[in-house]
Amino acid sequence: MSKQQTRWPATVVLPLFCLIISGAVSLHNVKAAAQTASRAASVQIIPKEILVRIVRAEDERRWDQDLARLLTNRNSLIRSRAALAAGRIGDDRAVPLLARLLRTERNDDVRALVAFALGEIESAKGIEPLLREISPRNRPGTVNGRVVEALGKIAATLPRTEETRRRQIGEAIMGTLDRELTQKQSARDVVLLGLTAALRAAPAAAGKLIARFLSSSHPRVRADAANVLARLRLNDGNNQLRQLLGNDSDPIVRANAARVLGATQDKTAFNGLLGRALRDSDSRVRVSAIRALAALKDPRVAEPLLGRAVSINQNTPGAAASEVLEIGTTIGHILKASTNRSAVSWLRKAHHDFGASAPEIEIAFARVSPADYLAELGAESTATRKAVESILINWRTGASIAQGLGAIAELPSSTGSETSAGTESESILRAMLDYRNSDVRINTLVRVYSEYAIPDVLRALAAFKPSDLAEILRNQLKESDVIVRATAAELLGALPPDETSAQALIAALSIALGDRQLNDAALAILDSLAKQRTATTDAAIKSALDSPDYLIRRRAVVLLKEIGAGDFSERIGIVQSRNNAEDYRRAVSRVGKTVRAVITTSKGSFTIGFVPADAPLNVDNFIQLAKRGYFNGITFHRVVPNFVIQGGDPRGDGNGGPGYQIRCEINQESYERGTVGMALSGKDTGGSQWFVTHSAQPHLDGGYSVFGRIIAGMDVVDAIVRGDVIRDVSVTEGARR
Repeated sequence: MSKQQTRWPATVVLPLFCLIISGAVSLHNVKAAAQTASRAASVQIIPKEILVRIVRAEDERRWDQDLARLLTNRNSLIRSRAALAAGRIGDDRAVPLLARLLRTERNDDVRALVAFALGEIESAKGIEPLLREISPRNRPGTVNGRVVEALGKIAATLPRTEETRRRQIGEAIMGTLDRELTQKQSARDVVLLGLTAALRAAPAAAGKLIARFLSSSHPRVRADAANVLARLRLNDGNNQLRQLLGNDSDPIVRANAARVLGATQDKTAFNGLLGRALRDSDSRVRVSAIRALAALKDPRVAEPLLGRAVSINQNTPGAAASEVLEIGTTIGHILKASTNRSAVSWLRKAHHDFGASAPEIEIAFARVSPADYLAELGAESTATRKAVESILINWRTGASIAQGLGAIAELPSSTGSETSAGTESESILRAMLDYRNSDVRINTLVRVYSEYAIPDVLRALAAFKPSDLAEILRNQLKESDVIVRATAAELLGALPPDETSAQALIAALSIALGDRQLNDAALAILDSLAKQRTATTDAAIKSALDSPDYLIRRRAVVLLKEIGAGDFSERIGIVQSRNNAEDYRRAVSRVGKTVRAVITTSKGSFTIGFVPADAPLNVDNFIQLAKRGYFNGITFHRVVPNFVIQGGDPRGDGNGGPGYQIRCEINQESYERGTVGMALSGKDTGGSQWFVTHSAQPHLDGGYSVFGRIIAGMDVVDAIVRGDVIRDVSVTEGARR
């Protein structure tokens, strides 16, 4: 087991609200420690009872006069922590107070956190106070970086009607970045935060300026600049990126260069991308290059990639499964409907090697040759039986086969054989949907959870646009599984409004509002009801305002406002938290202590070092789940190479959780390699799913709660593939640092 040391830009890490009850500091690097030690004599502390009050208010999403008064406390740490709470709560009534504090505060650490909080609230009211702080007369530094970051977050939420304000913010962000280029020694934290702000604000004609940062001497700046260009699909730096792809010493720079060249479909980069896909020493670069080649759609790549896939299978069985799946996806895109025999031969073998449980292979096989794919399943009656058996034996296999069949719907139907393949696929999917009434009987000693495959079956069937789709979906609204009902509602919402469907959705809502474990069905039904646009459906949405679930009330308020049915914001209220006073005290008591968890998996062990000062309730939630054995036996259901591994879902399909939601604790920690964050499907939707980043992911900063970092065993994290199992989680809580 190797020890992974994450390297941090020293000025990015702001330890101000990590100064806690004992006066200790949560340190990320030597420079931060030195800075803290130099002012140790003047360090103040946050009394425990005040910190508990703040954490409780955050958890309940409650902005009140108690917190407002803390913004003027004599203790700068309390002012900072109260400002962070205001941002996390997100009530725009706090904006005027934060704006005043930003203007009058003398402590730059406090001002930086106030700016961060204004960005978290995402209110247009914060634009002017922030723009005043970004004036060229201000010396660039931590405050400017956080101001720019906040403006980027607000710009990303502005409606289209606010284009003038969006343009104003974009100019301010670009102006800051331009000034950094003229400095003899630029402030790296300002540059990094500014680049991410530019990504969020997407200013017009930003590519040329952003591309200039590709020449930075610091690899993180080069990598982040390429990340922005990739996500905005800007080709302004492609000439230089082709060079970086070939000779940059940093693998993430090479990987991000490949991403840009693929996103902008730079055909002149073909040879460079192929070389990196086949021979780069870093798997993250190979994967990024393989994905980029898919975007170029050049059939010349097929033969060498297939050769690479065969080499992986022969030389390192199971060790590079993720790379094989990426190759499969690329082959499926490039050779769509080609019936290429070499590809079909390899895909057939991969279909068997993965036990038909890898959707990437099933989709690619069906895309390249639908006839061969269906033949592999067997003659029509055999194929139907095999597909139904897959649901009854292993729902993951059933879901993968359904996705393969659904891919056939996207192929052109210009010939009789392709039309026949579509008809046969639709027939098989209907049988899979009706698996309970089939004559197939499977005896197992454990529950199979066949219903978990049905959402993928429904999406695949919907792709064929059958004439009775609405009726099928209305029937699925009556199913017991929450995710099946949520999927049916989502797909109904994509169909033209219909009175029969509207009534079915209304009936389903009354049941969904009583779901105790998951609120997915209720939320999806509300979204679909909003698309019906009738007085009756509007009234049904209003009924959700009485839900005890804060997230449901919030969604209902947003939808009612969007459809012009009124502003019911006051009905959102506070969160009825499941935490009590003892829970808050326990969570806060870890601040300043060494808290770790050893995650033992089927690939080995890695260790998480938690950051309770930054996310006390998220840390406490993980620890409480771990101590009761919740994670034991759960798989890593999602692995995206050069992005994340994700686990913690008891269903294993990405939709499960512990039966409750926890609040986000967004903080200033950045997503470096080996960062542990809370997975979300929207604000405050965390539960038990968490992820670890393979590389820096700046677009996640300030959007997902960071609650830990890998401090040992990053090689194990890199080796994990989808389906690997968490055997055990062991938590240790040490003395104060």
